[in-house]
Amino acid sequence: MSGEPLLRVRGVHRRFRTGPTVVHALRGVSFDVAAGSMVALVGRSGSGKTTLLNIIGGLDRPDAGTVHVDGTDVTALDEDGLSRLRREKVSYVFQSFGLIPVLSAAENVAAPLRLARVAPAERERRVELLLELIGLADHARQRPTELSGGQQQRVAIARALAASPQLLLADEPTGQLDAETGLSVMALLRGIAEAEGVTVVVSTHDAVMMALADRVIRIHDGHLDEQSAGQPSAPVPDVR
Repeated sequence: MSGEPLLRVRGVHRRFRTGPTVVHALRGVSFDVAAGSMVALVGRSGSGKTTLLNIIGGLDRPDAGTVHVDGTDVTALDEDGLSRLRREKVSYVFQSFGLIPVLSAAENVAAPLRLARVAPAERERRVELLLELIGLADHARQRPTELSGGQQQRVAIARALAASPQLLLADEPTGQLDAETGLSVMALLRGIAEAEGVTVVVSTHDAVMMALADRVIRIHDGHLDEQSAGQPSAPVPDVR
């Protein structure tokens, strides 16, 4: 772990309008994440965790504030830049697994490498390595419907790591799993992230998962419970 921030979030605000009601999803959130670390983003459902992850990964844009990933201002990128960011630097693991049902486990893991036009021999080596790391080398030919929930999430993690991203965002990755399976998946995520040198931000409402993280960031009603000094918030825009 280098200690240098790979992720810098500064003064991020996000509001949503639902009819006459304005929902303040994020209220001036600022923090850094050191390269190579694993951070747990903790809060109840509706606290702003998913909105924050979506903004970090460029799936949503803030009303104010900035996000930098490895020096790149995510909030300033156009659609082509955001696609390149998600292809080269940032990957996701979702609660719903998101595997392609007609593809085998190996083919699902290989999908990002095909998009990146990685040579077949190198692609096969990478897929084989990742399936070994997640303990599913013997299930390479099985489709998602032939795998348990925990096995599917392991494949989703391997797929997210296939293209060697710098930042992995995991949104409630154990939400559909029982406690024991969820803990094993989180431990796997931690171990692989260390082996691959990936920075991980994982959202969760499960306190048990916090023990595996280097750092815990708590979010409540769009605020961080503890805001670091010297991180000014951006002005809040009007939502009309």
